[in-house]
Amino acid sequence: MSLFFNPWTVDRTTEIRFPPSPALVKTRELVGADHISLQEFVQKRCPSLRSGFQPAWWLPSGHLQTLYCVFGDFSQRDKVTYKRTFLRLKDGGTLGLDFTPVDDPDMPPDTPIVVVMHGLTGGSYESYVRAILAPACRPLSQGGLGYRAVVVNFRGCADVPITSPQLYSAGHTDDLRQAMFYISNRFPAAPRLGLAFSLGANVMTRYVAEEGERCRLKSACVLACPWNLTANTKKLSSTYIGRHVYSRGMGQNLVNILKKHVASLARDPGHDVAKAATFASALSRPTIDMFDQAFTRIGGGSSPPWPFASAFDYYEYASSHKVLGDVRIPFLSISAADDPVVQEVPMDAKGNAWVVMAMTPNGGHLGWFESDDGWGQVKRWVSKPALEWLRATAEDIIRDRPDHRELQEIDGFLTEAGVERLGCRVVDKELIIVGTEREAGMMAGL
Repeated sequence: MSLFFNPWTVDRTTEIRFPPSPALVKTRELVGADHISLQEFVQKRCPSLRSGFQPAWWLPSGHLQTLYCVFGDFSQRDKVTYKRTFLRLKDGGTLGLDFTPVDDPDMPPDTPIVVVMHGLTGGSYESYVRAILAPACRPLSQGGLGYRAVVVNFRGCADVPITSPQLYSAGHTDDLRQAMFYISNRFPAAPRLGLAFSLGANVMTRYVAEEGERCRLKSACVLACPWNLTANTKKLSSTYIGRHVYSRGMGQNLVNILKKHVASLARDPGHDVAKAATFASALSRPTIDMFDQAFTRIGGGSSPPWPFASAFDYYEYASSHKVLGDVRIPFLSISAADDPVVQEVPMDAKGNAWVVMAMTPNGGHLGWFESDDGWGQVKRWVSKPALEWLRATAEDIIRDRPDHRELQEIDGFLTEAGVERLGCRVVDKELIIVGTEREAGMMAGL
Protein backbone atom coordinates (compact mmCIF):
# COMPACT_ATOMS: atom_id res chain seq x y z
CA MET A 1 0.00 0.00 0.00
CA SER A 2 2.89 2.38 0.72
CA LEU A 3 3.85 2.21 -2.94
CA PHE A 4 0.55 3.50 -4.26
CA PHE A 5 -1.49 5.17 -1.53
CA ASN A 6 -1.45 8.95 -1.68
CA PRO A 7 -4.67 10.93 -1.05
CA TRP A 8 -5.52 13.34 -3.85
CA THR A 9 -6.66 15.85 -1.25
CA VAL A 10 -3.13 16.33 0.12
CA ASP A 11 -1.93 19.92 0.41
CA ARG A 12 0.57 20.53 -2.42
CA THR A 13 2.01 23.70 -0.88
CA THR A 14 5.77 23.70 -0.47
CA GLU A 15 6.88 24.49 3.05
CA ILE A 16 9.52 27.22 2.87
CA ARG A 17 11.37 27.89 6.09
CA PHE A 18 13.21 31.19 6.25
CA PRO A 19 15.60 32.10 9.06
CA PRO A 20 14.24 34.30 11.89
CA SER A 21 16.61 37.10 10.81
CA PRO A 22 17.44 36.57 7.13
CA ALA A 23 20.74 37.84 5.75
CA LEU A 24 20.69 41.09 3.80
CA VAL A 25 21.86 40.92 0.19
CA LYS A 26 22.53 43.69 -2.31
CA THR A 27 20.99 43.26 -5.75
CA ARG A 28 21.72 45.06 -8.99
CA GLU A 29 18.45 46.97 -8.83
CA LEU A 30 19.36 48.23 -5.37
CA VAL A 31 22.84 49.59 -6.09
CA GLY A 32 23.28 52.61 -3.84
CA ALA A 33 20.14 51.70 -1.88
CA ASP A 34 19.38 49.56 1.14
CA HIS A 35 19.90 45.82 1.00
CA ILE A 36 17.05 43.36 0.57
CA SER A 37 16.46 40.42 2.91
CA LEU A 38 17.22 36.96 1.60
CA GLN A 39 13.58 36.05 2.30
CA GLU A 40 12.23 38.87 0.11
CA PHE A 41 14.83 38.05 -2.54
CA VAL A 42 13.70 34.41 -2.76
CA GLN A 43 10.02 35.32 -2.72
CA LYS A 44 10.53 37.67 -5.68
CA ARG A 45 13.06 35.70 -7.71
CA CYS A 46 11.98 32.09 -7.13
CA PRO A 47 8.20 32.01 -7.64
CA SER A 48 8.21 28.30 -8.55
CA LEU A 49 9.00 27.41 -4.94
CA ARG A 50 5.60 28.76 -3.90
CA SER A 51 3.67 27.37 -6.86
CA GLY A 52 3.57 23.85 -5.43
CA PHE A 53 4.51 20.52 -6.97
CA GLN A 54 1.77 18.33 -8.47
CA PRO A 55 3.12 14.81 -9.11
CA ALA A 56 2.16 12.97 -12.28
CA TRP A 57 -1.11 11.11 -11.58
CA TRP A 58 0.53 7.75 -12.14
CA LEU A 59 3.47 8.54 -9.79
CA PRO A 60 1.56 9.72 -6.69
CA SER A 61 3.85 8.37 -3.94
CA GLY A 62 7.44 8.88 -2.89
CA HIS A 63 8.24 5.24 -3.63
CA LEU A 64 6.92 5.44 -7.19
CA GLN A 65 8.69 8.75 -7.79
CA THR A 66 11.96 7.24 -6.57
CA LEU A 67 11.62 3.99 -8.48
CA TYR A 68 10.83 5.85 -11.68
CA CYS A 69 14.02 7.84 -11.17
CA VAL A 70 15.85 4.48 -11.13
CA PHE A 71 14.03 2.59 -13.89
CA GLY A 72 12.67 5.33 -16.18
CA ASP A 73 14.13 5.82 -19.65
CA PHE A 74 15.64 9.31 -19.93
CA SER A 75 17.99 8.61 -22.84
CA GLN A 76 16.10 10.91 -25.20
CA ARG A 77 15.63 13.79 -22.78
CA ASP A 78 17.94 16.62 -21.75
CA LYS A 79 20.88 15.57 -23.87
CA VAL A 80 24.17 17.06 -22.72
CA THR A 81 27.65 16.57 -24.17
CA TYR A 82 30.71 17.17 -22.00
CA LYS A 83 34.42 17.65 -22.46
CA ARG A 84 36.29 15.84 -19.69
CA THR A 85 39.43 17.11 -17.99
CA PHE A 86 41.31 14.76 -15.67
CA LEU A 87 42.88 16.26 -12.58
CA ARG A 88 45.67 14.49 -10.73
CA LEU A 89 45.69 15.39 -7.05
CA LYS A 90 48.69 15.68 -4.75
CA ASP A 91 47.83 12.41 -3.02
CA GLY A 92 47.92 10.61 -6.39
CA GLY A 93 44.14 10.43 -6.84
CA THR A 94 42.26 11.43 -9.99
CA LEU A 95 39.07 13.44 -10.56
CA GLY A 96 37.08 13.72 -13.78
CA LEU A 97 35.72 17.21 -14.47
CA ASP A 98 33.07 17.24 -17.21
CA PHE A 99 32.55 20.68 -18.79
CA THR A 100 29.64 21.79 -20.96
CA PRO A 101 29.08 23.25 -23.49
CA VAL A 102 31.94 21.61 -25.35
CA ASP A 103 32.58 24.50 -27.76
CA ASP A 104 32.26 27.91 -26.13
CA PRO A 105 34.82 30.22 -27.77
CA ASP A 106 32.49 33.24 -27.79
CA MET A 107 31.31 33.03 -24.18
CA PRO A 108 32.29 36.12 -22.14
CA PRO A 109 34.80 35.41 -19.35
CA ASP A 110 32.23 36.40 -16.72
CA THR A 111 29.67 33.81 -17.88
CA PRO A 112 28.38 32.05 -14.73
CA ILE A 113 29.50 28.44 -14.25
CA VAL A 114 27.45 25.85 -12.36
CA VAL A 115 29.63 23.49 -10.28
CA VAL A 116 27.81 20.17 -9.87
CA MET A 117 28.26 17.23 -7.52
CA HIS A 118 26.31 14.06 -8.32
CA GLY A 119 24.75 11.45 -6.07
CA LEU A 120 26.09 8.33 -4.36
CA THR A 121 27.31 6.27 -7.32
CA GLY A 122 26.32 8.49 -10.25
CA GLY A 123 28.09 10.87 -12.58
CA SER A 124 27.50 13.57 -15.14
CA TYR A 125 25.29 11.17 -17.12
CA GLU A 126 22.54 11.06 -14.47
CA SER A 127 19.14 12.25 -15.66
CA TYR A 128 18.63 14.43 -12.58
CA VAL A 129 21.89 16.28 -13.40
CA ARG A 130 20.99 16.75 -17.08
CA ALA A 131 17.46 17.91 -16.27
CA ILE A 132 18.95 21.12 -14.86
CA LEU A 133 22.15 21.47 -16.88
CA ALA A 134 20.47 21.11 -20.28
CA PRO A 135 18.37 24.29 -19.86
CA ALA A 136 21.05 26.05 -17.80
CA CYS A 137 23.63 25.66 -20.58
CA ARG A 138 21.31 26.11 -23.55
CA PRO A 139 22.00 29.38 -25.40
CA LEU A 140 19.85 32.39 -24.56
CA SER A 141 18.61 32.39 -28.15
CA GLN A 142 17.11 28.94 -27.50
CA GLY A 143 15.46 29.81 -24.19
CA GLY A 144 18.27 28.68 -21.88
CA LEU A 145 20.39 30.59 -19.39
CA GLY A 146 23.51 30.49 -21.55
CA TYR A 147 25.72 29.32 -18.66
CA ARG A 148 28.69 26.99 -18.43
CA ALA A 149 28.70 23.98 -16.11
CA VAL A 150 31.16 21.45 -14.77
CA VAL A 151 30.33 18.16 -13.07
CA VAL A 152 32.93 17.00 -10.55
CA ASN A 153 32.85 13.21 -10.86
CA PHE A 154 33.99 11.38 -7.73
CA ARG A 155 37.04 9.12 -7.82
CA GLY A 156 36.05 5.84 -9.46
CA CYS A 157 32.66 7.09 -10.70
CA ALA A 158 31.61 7.59 -14.35
CA ASP A 159 34.75 5.83 -15.66
CA VAL A 160 37.15 7.99 -13.66
CA PRO A 161 40.18 5.80 -12.83
CA ILE A 162 41.39 5.01 -9.33
CA THR A 163 45.06 5.98 -9.04
CA SER A 164 45.55 6.02 -5.26
CA PRO A 165 44.34 3.88 -2.33
CA GLN A 166 41.20 5.93 -1.69
CA LEU A 167 37.62 6.11 -2.95
CA TYR A 168 35.19 8.88 -1.84
CA SER A 169 32.53 9.47 0.77
CA ALA A 170 29.94 11.88 2.16
CA GLY A 171 32.48 13.45 4.49
CA HIS A 172 35.57 13.93 2.31
CA THR A 173 35.53 17.53 1.01
CA ASP A 174 39.13 17.98 -0.14
CA ASP A 175 38.44 16.61 -3.63
CA LEU A 176 35.83 19.32 -4.24
CA ARG A 177 38.17 21.87 -2.68
CA GLN A 178 40.95 20.95 -5.11
CA ALA A 179 38.55 20.95 -8.06
CA MET A 180 37.56 24.48 -7.04
CA PHE A 181 41.23 25.52 -7.24
CA TYR A 182 41.25 24.52 -10.90
CA ILE A 183 37.80 25.91 -11.78
CA SER A 184 38.52 29.23 -10.05
CA ASN A 185 41.86 29.55 -11.79
CA ARG A 186 40.45 28.66 -15.21
CA PHE A 187 37.42 30.98 -14.91
CA PRO A 188 38.53 33.74 -12.51
CA ALA A 189 35.89 36.26 -13.61
CA ALA A 190 32.94 33.84 -13.55
CA PRO A 191 30.39 33.64 -10.74
CA ARG A 192 30.58 30.03 -9.52
CA LEU A 193 27.28 28.48 -8.43
CA GLY A 194 27.03 25.23 -6.50
CA LEU A 195 24.44 22.59 -7.41
CA ALA A 196 24.50 19.20 -5.73
CA PHE A 197 22.41 16.06 -5.36
CA SER A 198 22.02 13.52 -2.53
CA LEU A 199 25.46 12.38 -1.31
CA GLY A 200 27.09 15.13 -3.39
CA ALA A 201 24.81 17.60 -1.61
CA ASN A 202 26.21 16.45 1.72
CA VAL A 203 29.77 16.99 0.45
CA MET A 204 28.94 20.43 -0.94
CA THR A 205 27.18 21.52 2.27
CA ARG A 206 30.20 20.53 4.33
CA TYR A 207 32.57 22.25 1.90
CA VAL A 208 30.57 25.50 1.95
CA ALA A 209 30.39 25.43 5.75
CA GLU A 210 34.11 24.70 6.14
CA GLU A 211 35.06 27.54 3.79
CA GLY A 212 32.75 30.07 5.43
CA GLU A 213 33.21 33.61 4.11
CA ARG A 214 36.12 32.47 1.90
CA CYS A 215 33.97 30.07 -0.08
CA ARG A 216 34.77 30.10 -3.81
CA LEU A 217 31.07 29.54 -4.61
CA LYS A 218 28.77 32.55 -4.83
CA SER A 219 25.71 30.48 -3.90
CA ALA A 220 24.66 26.86 -3.48
CA CYS A 221 21.55 24.79 -4.11
CA VAL A 222 21.35 21.27 -2.67
CA LEU A 223 18.68 18.71 -3.56
CA ALA A 224 17.73 15.66 -1.46
CA CYS A 225 20.68 16.11 0.91
CA PRO A 226 20.93 13.20 3.41
CA TRP A 227 21.92 15.55 6.30
CA ASN A 228 21.93 13.39 9.44
CA LEU A 229 23.53 10.20 8.10
CA THR A 230 23.10 8.28 11.33
CA ALA A 231 19.39 9.01 11.73
CA ASN A 232 18.53 8.58 8.06
CA THR A 233 20.46 5.31 7.73
CA LYS A 234 18.66 3.90 10.76
CA LYS A 235 15.26 5.01 9.46
CA LEU A 236 16.02 3.57 6.04
CA SER A 237 16.82 0.23 7.62
CA SER A 238 13.69 0.22 9.79
CA THR A 239 11.31 -0.80 6.96
CA TYR A 240 11.35 -3.78 4.64
CA ILE A 241 11.36 -1.79 1.41
CA GLY A 242 13.90 0.66 2.83
CA ARG A 243 16.35 -2.05 3.81
CA HIS A 244 15.84 -4.59 1.02
CA VAL A 245 15.16 -2.29 -1.94
CA TYR A 246 16.85 1.08 -1.44
CA SER A 247 19.63 0.25 1.01
CA ARG A 248 20.64 -2.97 -0.76
CA GLY A 249 20.34 -1.25 -4.15
CA MET A 250 22.74 1.48 -3.06
CA GLY A 251 25.03 -1.03 -1.39
CA GLN A 252 25.23 -3.15 -4.54
CA ASN A 253 25.97 -0.06 -6.64
CA LEU A 254 28.93 0.64 -4.37
CA VAL A 255 30.11 -2.97 -4.67
CA ASN A 256 29.89 -2.72 -8.46
CA ILE A 257 32.08 0.38 -8.46
CA LEU A 258 34.54 -1.26 -6.10
CA LYS A 259 34.78 -4.37 -8.29
CA LYS A 260 35.86 -2.22 -11.23
CA HIS A 261 38.69 -0.71 -9.23
CA VAL A 262 39.66 -3.38 -6.73
CA ALA A 263 42.89 -4.17 -8.61
CA SER A 264 43.94 -0.52 -8.38
CA LEU A 265 42.97 -0.21 -4.73
CA ALA A 266 44.71 -3.49 -3.80
CA ARG A 267 48.10 -2.93 -5.45
CA ASP A 268 49.69 -3.12 -2.00
CA PRO A 269 48.04 -6.23 -0.48
CA GLY A 270 49.21 -5.28 3.02
CA HIS A 271 47.56 -1.86 2.96
CA ASP A 272 44.41 -1.52 5.10
CA VAL A 273 42.46 -0.05 2.17
CA ALA A 274 43.54 -2.97 -0.04
CA LYS A 275 42.32 -5.48 2.53
CA ALA A 276 39.02 -3.64 2.94
CA ALA A 277 38.53 -3.36 -0.85
CA THR A 278 39.16 -7.06 -1.38
CA PHE A 279 36.69 -8.00 1.36
CA ALA A 280 33.97 -5.48 0.44
CA SER A 281 34.07 -6.26 -3.30
CA ALA A 282 33.05 -9.84 -2.50
CA LEU A 283 29.90 -8.79 -0.62
CA SER A 284 26.59 -9.87 -2.14
CA ARG A 285 23.84 -7.23 -2.08
CA PRO A 286 24.94 -5.59 1.16
CA THR A 287 22.93 -2.80 2.73
CA ILE A 288 24.63 0.58 2.54
CA ASP A 289 25.65 0.47 6.21
CA MET A 290 27.17 -2.98 5.67
CA PHE A 291 29.26 -1.61 2.81
CA ASP A 292 30.27 1.45 4.81
CA GLN A 293 31.29 -0.79 7.70
CA ALA A 294 33.36 -2.97 5.37
CA PHE A 295 34.97 -0.23 3.28
CA THR A 296 33.96 3.45 3.49
CA ARG A 297 35.02 3.89 7.12
CA ILE A 298 38.51 2.78 6.02
CA GLY A 299 38.93 3.90 2.41
CA GLY A 300 36.45 6.76 2.01
CA GLY A 301 38.84 9.60 2.80
CA SER A 302 42.32 10.60 3.85
CA SER A 303 44.07 10.44 7.20
CA PRO A 304 43.20 12.16 9.43
CA PRO A 305 40.37 11.50 10.29
CA TRP A 306 40.15 8.19 8.38
CA PRO A 307 39.95 5.34 9.31
CA PHE A 308 36.97 5.27 11.66
CA ALA A 309 36.21 2.56 14.20
CA SER A 310 32.76 1.89 12.71
CA ALA A 311 30.39 2.99 9.98
CA PHE A 312 28.37 4.95 12.52
CA ASP A 313 31.46 6.80 13.73
CA TYR A 314 31.96 7.79 10.09
CA TYR A 315 28.30 8.88 9.85
CA GLU A 316 28.63 11.04 12.95
CA TYR A 317 31.69 12.75 11.47
CA ALA A 318 30.34 13.17 7.94
CA SER A 319 26.79 14.37 8.66
CA SER A 320 26.16 17.85 7.25
CA HIS A 321 23.28 18.97 9.47
CA LYS A 322 25.74 19.81 12.24
CA VAL A 323 27.63 22.39 10.17
CA LEU A 324 24.70 24.32 8.65
CA GLY A 325 25.32 27.15 11.10
CA ASP A 326 28.68 27.88 9.43
CA VAL A 327 27.33 28.57 5.92
CA ARG A 328 28.03 32.15 4.79
CA ILE A 329 26.71 32.29 1.21
CA PRO A 330 23.10 32.22 -0.08
CA PHE A 331 22.10 28.57 0.34
CA LEU A 332 18.90 26.82 -0.77
CA SER A 333 17.92 23.27 0.16
CA ILE A 334 15.01 21.46 -1.51
CA SER A 335 13.77 18.16 -0.07
CA ALA A 336 10.64 16.03 -0.34
CA ALA A 337 8.59 14.97 2.68
CA ASP A 338 7.90 11.54 1.13
CA ASP A 339 11.55 10.84 0.27
CA PRO A 340 12.01 7.20 1.37
CA VAL A 341 15.82 7.60 1.53
CA VAL A 342 16.04 10.90 3.43
CA GLN A 343 13.42 11.04 6.16
CA GLU A 344 14.95 13.55 8.57
CA VAL A 345 15.64 17.11 7.38
CA PRO A 346 16.87 19.97 9.64
CA MET A 347 14.24 22.52 8.60
CA ASP A 348 15.34 24.97 11.30
CA ALA A 349 18.84 25.14 9.68
CA LYS A 350 20.18 26.21 13.08
CA GLY A 351 18.64 29.63 12.44
CA ASN A 352 21.37 30.49 9.94
CA ALA A 353 20.59 33.80 8.21
CA TRP A 354 21.97 32.52 4.88
CA VAL A 355 19.99 29.27 4.62
CA VAL A 356 16.55 28.73 3.08
CA MET A 357 14.95 25.29 3.54
CA ALA A 358 12.16 24.12 1.22
CA MET A 359 10.14 20.92 1.61
CA THR A 360 7.66 19.65 -0.98
CA PRO A 361 4.97 17.22 0.23
CA ASN A 362 5.82 14.84 -2.63
CA GLY A 363 8.71 14.06 -4.96
CA GLY A 364 10.50 11.00 -3.58
CA HIS A 365 14.29 10.85 -3.75
CA LEU A 366 15.53 12.99 -6.67
CA GLY A 367 12.23 12.51 -8.50
CA TRP A 368 9.80 15.45 -8.51
CA PHE A 369 8.18 14.13 -11.71
CA GLU A 370 5.20 16.09 -13.00
CA SER A 371 3.17 15.50 -16.14
CA ASP A 372 4.56 16.80 -19.40
CA ASP A 373 3.03 17.09 -22.86
CA GLY A 374 2.05 13.68 -24.16
CA TRP A 375 0.60 10.53 -22.58
CA GLY A 376 2.86 9.17 -19.88
CA GLN A 377 5.48 11.90 -20.39
CA VAL A 378 7.06 13.54 -17.36
CA LYS A 379 9.48 16.32 -16.53
CA ARG A 380 11.22 17.28 -13.30
CA TRP A 381 9.46 20.10 -11.48
CA VAL A 382 12.53 20.83 -9.35
CA SER A 383 14.38 22.15 -12.40
CA LYS A 384 12.24 25.30 -12.33
CA PRO A 385 13.09 26.57 -8.82
CA ALA A 386 16.70 25.41 -9.19
CA LEU A 387 17.13 27.40 -12.42
CA GLU A 388 15.41 30.44 -10.92
CA TRP A 389 17.78 30.30 -7.96
CA LEU A 390 20.87 29.87 -10.13
CA ARG A 391 19.95 32.79 -12.36
CA ALA A 392 18.93 35.07 -9.51
CA THR A 393 22.04 34.48 -7.41
CA ALA A 394 24.35 34.69 -10.42
CA GLU A 395 22.92 37.80 -12.06
CA ASP A 396 21.06 39.76 -9.37
CA ILE A 397 23.11 39.46 -6.19
CA ILE A 398 26.21 41.61 -5.78
CA ARG A 399 28.70 39.96 -3.49
CA ASP A 400 31.54 41.80 -1.82
CA ARG A 401 34.81 40.40 -3.06
CA PRO A 402 35.61 37.45 -0.76
CA ASP A 403 39.03 37.17 0.80
CA HIS A 404 40.13 34.09 -1.13
CA ARG A 405 43.53 32.63 -0.42
CA GLU A 406 45.96 33.13 -3.26
CA LEU A 407 46.24 30.36 -5.83
CA GLN A 408 49.79 29.48 -6.82
CA GLU A 409 51.65 26.81 -8.73
CA ILE A 410 54.23 24.82 -6.77
CA ASP A 411 56.14 21.91 -8.32
CA GLY A 412 53.59 21.68 -11.12
CA PHE A 413 50.55 21.58 -8.81
CA LEU A 414 48.00 24.37 -8.49
CA THR A 415 47.55 24.93 -4.78
CA GLU A 416 46.24 27.49 -2.33
CA ALA A 417 48.31 29.55 0.09
CA GLY A 418 48.00 28.04 3.54
CA VAL A 419 46.86 24.61 2.37
CA GLU A 420 49.86 23.49 0.32
CA ARG A 421 49.17 19.88 1.28
CA LEU A 422 46.45 20.02 -1.40
CA GLY A 423 46.93 20.64 -5.10
CA CYS A 424 45.98 19.52 -8.59
CA ARG A 425 47.32 19.43 -12.13
CA VAL A 426 45.81 18.48 -15.47
CA VAL A 427 46.73 15.04 -16.80
CA ASP A 428 45.91 13.10 -19.98
CA LYS A 429 44.03 14.31 -23.02
CA GLU A 430 40.52 15.71 -22.89
CA LEU A 431 37.66 13.36 -23.77
CA ILE A 432 34.22 14.01 -25.23
CA ILE A 433 31.54 12.46 -23.00
CA VAL A 434 27.96 11.81 -24.15
CA GLY A 435 25.86 12.59 -21.08
CA THR A 436 23.09 10.07 -21.73
CA GLU A 437 25.43 7.04 -21.72
CA ARG A 438 25.30 5.72 -18.17
CA GLU A 439 28.06 3.66 -16.63
CA ALA A 440 27.53 -0.07 -17.11
CA GLY A 441 26.32 -1.98 -14.07
CA MET A 442 25.06 1.08 -12.21
CA MET A 443 21.49 1.43 -10.97
CA ALA A 444 20.82 5.08 -11.89
CA GLY A 445 19.16 7.65 -9.70
CA LEU A 446 20.49 6.47 -6.35
